Amino acid sequence: MASEGGKSFARRDRLLQIESDVREWWEKEDVFRAESCERPPEPGEKFFGNFPYPYMNGYLHLGHAFSLSKLEFAAAYHRLRGANVLLPFAFHCTGMPIKASADKLAREIQQFGNPPIFPHEVAEELDIKEAQDENGSAPPDKFKGKKSKATSKSSGQAFQWEIMRSFGLSDSEITKFQNPYNWLTYFPPLARDDLKAFGLGCDWRRSFITTDMNPFYDSFVRWQMRKLKSLGKIVKDVRYTIYSPLDGQPCADHDRASGEGVQPQEYTLIKMEVLSPFPPKLGVLEGRRVFLAAATLRPETMYGQTNAWVLPDGKYGAFEITDTEVLILTQRAALNLAYQSYSRIPEKPSCLVELTGSDLIGLPLRSPLSFNEIIYALPMMTVLTDKGTGIVTSVPSDSPDDYIALHDLKSKPGLRAKHGVKDEWVLPFDIIPVINIPEFGDRAAEKVCMDMKIKSQNDKEKLAEAKKLTYLKGFTDGTMIVGDFAGRRVQEAKPLVRTKLLEMGLAITYSEPEKRVMSRSGDECIVALTDQWYLTYGEPEWKKLAQECLSSMNLFCDETRNGFVHTLGWLNQWACSRSFGLGTRIPWDEEFLVESLSDSTIYMAYYTIAHLLQNGDMYGSSASPIKPKQMTDEVWDFIFCGGPYPNSSDMPSSILNKMKQEFEYWYPFDLRVSGKDLIQNHLTFCIYNHTAIMSRNHWPRGFRCNGHIMLNSEKMSKSTGNFRTLRQAIEEFSADATRFSLADAGDHYRDYMFREALKTGFYDLQAARDEYRFSCGSAGMNRDLVWHFMDVQTRLITPICPHYGEYVWRKLLNRNGFVVKAGWPVADPPDLTLKSANKYLQDSIVLMRKLLQKQVSGSKKANRGALQSHH
Repeated sequence: MASEGGKSFARRDRLLQIESDVREWWEKEDVFRAESCERPPEPGEKFFGNFPYPYMNGYLHLGHAFSLSKLEFAAAYHRLRGANVLLPFAFHCTGMPIKASADKLAREIQQFGNPPIFPHEVAEELDIKEAQDENGSAPPDKFKGKKSKATSKSSGQAFQWEIMRSFGLSDSEITKFQNPYNWLTYFPPLARDDLKAFGLGCDWRRSFITTDMNPFYDSFVRWQMRKLKSLGKIVKDVRYTIYSPLDGQPCADHDRASGEGVQPQEYTLIKMEVLSPFPPKLGVLEGRRVFLAAATLRPETMYGQTNAWVLPDGKYGAFEITDTEVLILTQRAALNLAYQSYSRIPEKPSCLVELTGSDLIGLPLRSPLSFNEIIYALPMMTVLTDKGTGIVTSVPSDSPDDYIALHDLKSKPGLRAKHGVKDEWVLPFDIIPVINIPEFGDRAAEKVCMDMKIKSQNDKEKLAEAKKLTYLKGFTDGTMIVGDFAGRRVQEAKPLVRTKLLEMGLAITYSEPEKRVMSRSGDECIVALTDQWYLTYGEPEWKKLAQECLSSMNLFCDETRNGFVHTLGWLNQWACSRSFGLGTRIPWDEEFLVESLSDSTIYMAYYTIAHLLQNGDMYGSSASPIKPKQMTDEVWDFIFCGGPYPNSSDMPSSILNKMKQEFEYWYPFDLRVSGKDLIQNHLTFCIYNHTAIMSRNHWPRGFRCNGHIMLNSEKMSKSTGNFRTLRQAIEEFSADATRFSLADAGDHYRDYMFREALKTGFYDLQAARDEYRFSCGSAGMNRDLVWHFMDVQTRLITPICPHYGEYVWRKLLNRNGFVVKAGWPVADPPDLTLKSANKYLQDSIVLMRKLLQKQVSGSKKANRGALQSHH
């Protein structure tokens, strides 16, 4: 439309028309088709760049485009420099999200009808919110995002049906999306259309989708898994894993709505036995052994226990662990334990009686290793019930929190009276030294609290700092002064004390997520002890190879390198099997699927031959001279691993050799661009699996990791309205305007900044042109120089604004061929003398024009004065 709301969009529409025309020129000549050569490329002669395939449960957005633009600009630059460029693109459909969304849609139809009629009060609330969004205003420089009904609910839980409506689907179309495979046929072609409109210089013949819907990619993943297993890189083991009870399976990073990167945190669960007789509230537990269960990270300090802490208004329960043992803790902790083999009924916490923290205050306890024969449960207002078990054991010698809380109770009779705490539960208990720290002595918590002048539990910031200080110094410099391991360093004694507690049955191992994790099904995740298939990341020899690969890679930024070093430091076995979702079956255990991050580690190699396998069809279902069943393990080994010629194969040798030649020409890839959030999983997995499967000369050469797109100095976010899909941005601003903005958008990374390229190649060059035009004055500019300027700037701006560049090249400069392959501008060495002379000339012109202007102004004033006196 040329106008809208009184504004004219004629220039934008002209740009859109130019972009459409240019894409037709490109498509007609197949400009971005990448062909290998028979001889190996010389350094710099070819450029293979790629991008993590996006997940296909919706439209691509500007966040995708921001990261992708870094690859697109780099590829376009190398293409201009004369390199043979391969930039392919594929679409990820493996895993939980699509299946979860399809199932959610089916549940809504079952509950609310087809089409569903959602609850009346929700609809009213949504209508009010929508009206507010429509009538509200936003600053003109802000993206204004109207929240759909799908995301307006106060609960934050969206109706999947409304989300599908927001995609522009009719009710009859939405119904079909109960079948997860319908998502795979709907969204990938739309994403490809959007990327074509964006001007992506992609060889689309090599595009593909994942999952068993693509039989060739399915075969590739099966080979990869069998290969890793034969190398001893995949084993079956029982391990603690982040787990979704609702989904009934582990929840990896890509399966999570929040909590990506969160790992299981392992504690020692101290069993503090409640002494009989029990109070009336615990009467139903008579005849059993009952324990308060306190989760600790410092088992070596248990000798110095003076009491236990509970939250007075916290909610607790007494849960059956065996027929005779009961643990008192929070429901949340009990659920984690139930999935770790600590529940009378596996995976189902059995609560015998619900309790509050107040019910527990004053319970006499016999706690493991404590030098105090009996200690008591006391109130503490800062106990967290969403961390650990809600029961905390108190060691005031080495915990500033415990020291201050105990000090408060001892020194404030009113506080004791408020919670019904008897003097004999508190006053007789003094600090028991456990650890000597050279800097703080054997009562570290007391010393640090006094030094920092911490007065009460309300000094939260100071207490946090004190805790960090005492814990760190205690672990690194401390020496045990009591117990079986007296004289040993704390870092040596810690595991020994823990082992002793576990072996004596005085404690158990307990694990929970480090932070809250939500699955894409809307379920809060726990930690479960699961028996499944794992990739042995972290194994010393394999880790050494990964570190060797990393050391030779170009990462463009120290922050990125540090991220990889940190990840290689902690990454351990990774669960690679799932029982729910879409994907490829584990070849030797078809009950399970390959997890979505584990089918995505070396697929960059698949790009090199995808066009030969799939004949340009992203689903691998069209007629092809190669059949999926012909892609045996021997064939894959021959192509990618330098394996022997597969004599057993009935595939023509010409095709086999062509696939091998394609791979050998393009590999290794030169650059992979990604968001920095993938360092902790996908990108590190990519390094590991390449080092296991491929020869050194095929290991990755470079990763470029960017931060989040910053719009209006804010992270792009659906919730704030600072959000656009790629399609919306192109329709509203045009592709090249969007690309220009993405080049100018910040991500706080200093290296590889296209903002600087934009400044130099566009703004600075424009300023130089303007300066020259100013110097020429009425005489006008030199025609040949202007044409040379247009030639240079067109080439320089082409990686960022290729449609504009192509149009100027063909229509204004009347050049043949395509500017995207026209070559980088050639510049003579700078003549510094000429530059100085030009600077002198510019300054002189400005000075003379100012003097002339002043003289003219003075003359006019004199003439006006004479005229007035005459009258």
